[in-house]
Amino acid sequence: MGHVEHRAQGPREIACFVVTCSDTRTPADDRSGDTIRALLKSHDHRVTGSVVVRDDPEAITEVLERVAGDRETQAILLTGGTGLSRRDSTFEAVDRLLEKRIDGFGELFRWLSFQEIGPAAMLSRATAGLYRGTIVFSLPGSEGAVRLAMERLILPELGHAVWLAGR
Repeated sequence: MGHVEHRAQGPREIACFVVTCSDTRTPADDRSGDTIRALLKSHDHRVTGSVVVRDDPEAITEVLERVAGDRETQAILLTGGTGLSRRDSTFEAVDRLLEKRIDGFGELFRWLSFQEIGPAAMLSRATAGLYRGTIVFSLPGSEGAVRLAMERLILPELGHAVWLAGR
């Protein structure tokens, strides 16, 4: 079976939960989370829920444990906290939970980002992998980065990734 046929095995509608990790955002001004939700819906995916959580490893871990335990949710998309500032801790929270990593996601995201913003792209710690059989994508907090990751990487492969994960 070729890659086109293999990819076609994935479900067309994926149930996704959106997590915004931020010490400053609220549901009222969460533009990156709004962008993720809108893009998912425009591609006929379902949003099972969303939350804004402080950029704190324990708070993020608590949300991931709860949502990954929900059999209805097939993918979790996080935005925010992937930079290098003292308060950016989403990467640490996600990385320690991942059971399998999708290294290509972060690599390709930084490469695509480099084409748009130059060498500052190397400062992103966007990552992805599997946690309890659930696909997890952790994106930067900027709306432009979210749009780039969603349109160029996540949306084209989301169904395929969920199928491969057995969800």
